[in-house]
Amino acid sequence: MRLRLFAGLVELQPHPWFRPRMLSPVLCSDLAALEPEYTEADVISTVEFNQTGEFLATGDKGGRVVIFQREPQGEYNVYSTFQSHEPEFDYLKSLEIEEKINKIRWLPLHNPAHFLLATNDKTIKLWKVSERDKRAEGYNLRDEEGRLKDLSTITTLQVPVLRPMDLLVEASPRRVFANAHAYHINSISVNSDTETYLSADDLRINLWHLNITDRSFSILVHRTPENMEDLSEVITVAEFHPHHCHLLAFSSSTGTTRLCDMRAQALCDQHAKLFEEAVDPSRRSFFSEIVSSVSDVKFSHSGRYLLTRDYLTVKVWDLNMENKPVETYQVHDYLRTKLCSLYESDCIFDKFECAWNGTDSVIMTGAYNNYFRMFDRASLRDVTLEASREMCKRRAVLQPRRVCVGKKRKETDVSVDSLDFRKKILHTAWHPKENIIAIAASNNLYIFQDRLTPNGHHNTPEIQSAPPK
Repeated sequence: MRLRLFAGLVELQPHPWFRPRMLSPVLCSDLAALEPEYTEADVISTVEFNQTGEFLATGDKGGRVVIFQREPQGEYNVYSTFQSHEPEFDYLKSLEIEEKINKIRWLPLHNPAHFLLATNDKTIKLWKVSERDKRAEGYNLRDEEGRLKDLSTITTLQVPVLRPMDLLVEASPRRVFANAHAYHINSISVNSDTETYLSADDLRINLWHLNITDRSFSILVHRTPENMEDLSEVITVAEFHPHHCHLLAFSSSTGTTRLCDMRAQALCDQHAKLFEEAVDPSRRSFFSEIVSSVSDVKFSHSGRYLLTRDYLTVKVWDLNMENKPVETYQVHDYLRTKLCSLYESDCIFDKFECAWNGTDSVIMTGAYNNYFRMFDRASLRDVTLEASREMCKRRAVLQPRRVCVGKKRKETDVSVDSLDFRKKILHTAWHPKENIIAIAASNNLYIFQDRLTPNGHHNTPEIQSAPPK
């Protein structure tokens, strides 16, 4: 995989209603910058900051994980790259298992080494990423190349010593959690107890202990009809509460989100709360159930709210109010008239993710045409921005975009008929503490950050390019 980094100053027009200020891209990482065309394996499939925001991990459809580290000057550069999963074949079911990384989740930091979970459709792996700047020399039984010595030639004993060496970042698999899901794994979530995590597929949620790989506990098994064609609901995503290790939420294809309390019973087939918005019967259509399927759910950092994303909207739910969301934001309502063509092209089944900022005051999610949307919860204002290579040029201006259904009002407006549905932003992540976001658009990774430094001065980074990796 070739990789080149670009960094340049990008400015934004002021938006006085938005607090904090809108983000501006300072780093554009293009996973195929040297090649005019990219392969399907280069497409980014997941993006995740660690708990401090110092590291950012991405996974792609080729089974690779690329980790970026934030430098003192604020830029993110490649820290480690490794192959996490390989393509496999299930001979019992005559089924090919793709190497695509579906989700990455960081474990809390307890020592200088970093740990993360990465999963494809069937297998979850725990990876350790560590640094090494010294090597041991002077072994008694092995030579410098690691080969065993002739014992008859050893006449003295020596004490091995550590010698300085160039910094080496090593990624090694520490655990492999496999053979627990009959269907494709769609989500993993690390518990706040830092000892357990969950994995979910269409019909099952398993609870794992990080030190036990040969068994897991099924906390939820969805009831299935005798004829699978009659199956009307599947699990789409599951997430642990950020503070209470006994609470978890999972959403389904019918638009419902359930909160489960593991203190009540070991099996979570009986939910504690059900978050569902009543649908007006007069507005029902053939596509109502499809567009209501929840593709992502995120607890707020405070733990009081739930953020859910369906095809057309993002909704904020108060854990104390189940009958309706406290906030609903239209992401691309202009697509309601195009649901038929989106259904024929399978775009209606795209799974968009959503994210909170560090203070739970702003919401972000993706859309088509490489657009992404931000919603300010206090003012209820929103903005549409575009992630594109042109924005990586120095002194470029990142302007708000507007999609119009009818006649254009401004020259910069984009008609809904000219949207490119092949360009879509499905995966997004927000730095847990600062105004830094990561946007995955096809094989490109865009990192947007606030132009103000902690002391109030503007960043003015120079354009740079790193050699291909």
